[in-house]
Amino acid sequence: MECQGFSREQLEAMQNVDIRTVDPATLRDIRDVTIRTDLPKKERILDFIRQIGNPYCYRHGKYVVKVSFTDTDVTLEDRMLAYIRSKC
Repeated sequence: MECQGFSREQLEAMQNVDIRTVDPATLRDIRDVTIRTDLPKKERILDFIRQIGNPYCYRHGKYVVKVSFTDTDVTLEDRMLAYIRSKC
């Protein structure tokens, strides 16, 4: 299986990046990514991936961000609301 020029192995390698050992200088800063809202959804996603490089691990300034997903019916919005409620 390939996704926009990436093999399954390359995608798995991107997912498995260890934020404790990755060199932040090798990651792209998400603040440099521009979302083109004029594009259809699929094209916006592909454009985002082209710009960010590794959608699973990137920088936001001096911080390294790692994104992962689990197989669940709970949405990101649900998780964020639960987190916010736990802090209030």
